[in-house]
This record gives sequence, structure tokens and C-alpha cells, in this order.
Amino acid sequence: MANITAQMVKDLRDMTGAGMMDCKAALGETQGNVDAAVDWLRKKGLSKAAKKAGRVAAEGLIGIALKPGKGIAVEVNSETDFVARNEEFQGLVKLIAQVGLDVGADVEKIKAAKVGNIAIADAIANAIAKIGENMSLRRATVLSVGQGVVASYVHNSVSEGLGKIGVLVALESSGKTDELAALGRQLAMHVAASNPLAVDASGLDPATIAREKDVLAEKFRAQGKPAAMIDKIVESGLKTYYKEVTLLDQPYIHDPGKSVAQALKEAEGKVGGSIKVTGFVRYALGEGIEKQESDFAAEVAAAAGPKN
Repeated sequence: MANITAQMVKDLRDMTGAGMMDCKAALGETQGNVDAAVDWLRKKGLSKAAKKAGRVAAEGLIGIALKPGKGIAVEVNSETDFVARNEEFQGLVKLIAQVGLDVGADVEKIKAAKVGNIAIADAIANAIAKIGENMSLRRATVLSVGQGVVASYVHNSVSEGLGKIGVLVALESSGKTDELAALGRQLAMHVAASNPLAVDASGLDPATIAREKDVLAEKFRAQGKPAAMIDKIVESGLKTYYKEVTLLDQPYIHDPGKSVAQALKEAEGKVGGSIKVTGFVRYALGEGIEKQESDFAAEVAAAAGPKN
């Protein structure tokens, strides 16, 4: 039997990030062969990762990456906020965003893309094995412009381009790029704060508008408004609704006395050209994910096994 020293265990632990007892076991199983021990741990780690895949991952980070005329937002989830502060996890999110800039927003294509000899999917699996939590690339969106800028803003930033809320705004314009970028960041901050549903009314889901009309009509009928006036009152009510949920109609957070559309119009002189918002993306971490409630006592009892 190979002589397994404490230094060998420490070296293997430094190389793999695995636990001390796992490293000792790996060296024992492989008669002290370090390369074989790394493979043994990797296989064991990946097996553990598969078991973790059923656990809810609703924490993590939003990642933003930009290049001229293009930007991407990605959401990479983990189980706990603690992992989001892990530099290795942060590096993984940045890597995924950079890869997405090249291959596009399709999650499966991003996971299949390789950096060197390793696919992103394997990089995620390796991080699961090393860090010990389920992780997943949940979604990605790319915005691009033919002429102009894609600007960004990250709220609660933990590192460059990483945080809890990430926003992209695409501005088509022949104006000055530096002025557009500054304006775009201001608009992205507005989107983060005001959470519009669309750029303007034409971008809203028709079903959303129909539902709002029904709500308004019923509300005014209940107030006893004449039936002949309902349609006209509903249209007026919709204008108020659009000011709440569409970007261009919202009061601009940096100058609430103006709408976003008015602020953009005024900015055209400084920028040196007309400005059109062609799209925006707002990712808030974990939105739409139903977190599981855990019964800690039941988990402990289950781990302890049946009573004799």
C-alpha cells in the first residue's frame, strides 16, 4: 500500500478544492497516483453534481458583457448567496457572458461552446463539483444595433458586470458614441428602477392590453358610469396605464417632470443625431423561480435514517 503523506493530501486538496477526507480517500484508492486521484475525485464530484441538480438554484448573479454595438445579459443561478460572492463563481459567470457575446443567446449553444478544450457545460459541472452547490445557466438575451450603442447598468454590483439586477438598452443613432453611451447608462438605470414592460404601447402583449381594458371597463361600470361613455373612459385609462408600464411614456427618473420620450428628444442636440430606443432587457435575479420551502428538522431526521 502506498504511503499517503499529509503533504500529498494537502497538494491534492489545493489542486482540486475537494475536501481533505475525500483527497485522502482518492489517494488511497489510486495508490498515491496524483493524476489518477484527480480523475477519481472529478468522477466522484460529477456524480455528486448530478445529485445536486434537483435542488432549487434561485440565487447567483446576473452577468453583463458588452462590445461595440452589442451586449448580452445572462443569469447564472446557484443555491445560496454565499456562492455569488465566490470569485471562482464570478469568473464562471463572466466567462459565460463573454462566450454568449460570440455564439448568441441560445442557452444550449452557449453550454456547448468551448473555451480551449472545455465546454461551458463541463465548466459549470466542474464548478458544481468543486463548490458543492447546484448551478445552472438559466437564460440569456442579446441586443445589438447597426449604428449606435448598447449600454448597460448593473445594480447591487459585486464585480464589474455582475450583480442582482442587470439592464441593457439599445440606442440606434448616428450621434456621438460617448454621449450615447452616457445617455444609455442613464436610461438603463431608469429601466432598473421603473421596470417597464415594453418600449412603447405597440410592444405590449395584446392579451395584457385586453386584460387591462376589461379591468378598467368593469371598474367604471361598478362606479355607475354610462355605458355609452365606457369605451372613451377606458381609452383614457389606458393612456394612464401606458405611462406606468411603457418606457417612453414613463416619467424619467432623472427628471420626473419629463417623460423618457421628451428627455430623449432633448438629448438629440447634445448627441448630434436622432435617437431611437430599439429594445431593452432587464434581468432581476431569481424572478419567476419558485423557491422550495425546506423543513430542516425533517431533513435531519431523513439523514439520520430509520430508528432501530
